[in-house]
Amino acid sequence: MSWSRGRRLGIDVGAVRVGVAMCDPDGILATPVETVPRDAEGGADVRRIAELVAEYDVVGVVLGLPRNLRGQDGPAARSAREFADALRAGLDVPVELTDERMTTVVAARQLSGRGVRGRKQRAVVDQAAAVQILQGWLDTARG
Repeated sequence: MSWSRGRRLGIDVGAVRVGVAMCDPDGILATPVETVPRDAEGGADVRRIAELVAEYDVVGVVLGLPRNLRGQDGPAARSAREFADALRAGLDVPVELTDERMTTVVAARQLSGRGVRGRKQRAVVDQAAAVQILQGWLDTARG
């Protein structure tokens, strides 16, 4: 997905939750949107993301690929690739994978630094990681 004007969603997919972020149409700033419960069997998570794509007139989706520190795929990366395939099958916009090593760790540390801990942190850490994923992609894509 090359750079063009329009809103994009950033996705941090986990085993339990899917964090969603979105950027402004000019692609300057990513902001948190919501946390969607993961539904690998029923597909409700993919349907909710499809609703967000339609609601906000999204032009593309950027999904974090959680490789290990050596750049290799593990079980989480395989799960992210499967989720990307499900999104591609259910959406009419491009879905791109981007390296997301350590984004959840960075997001959790930032939230802790702001005094957000425990249950409150678990509720928003996936959104914060999605913001990190999308903002990193935007910064790279815009050059």
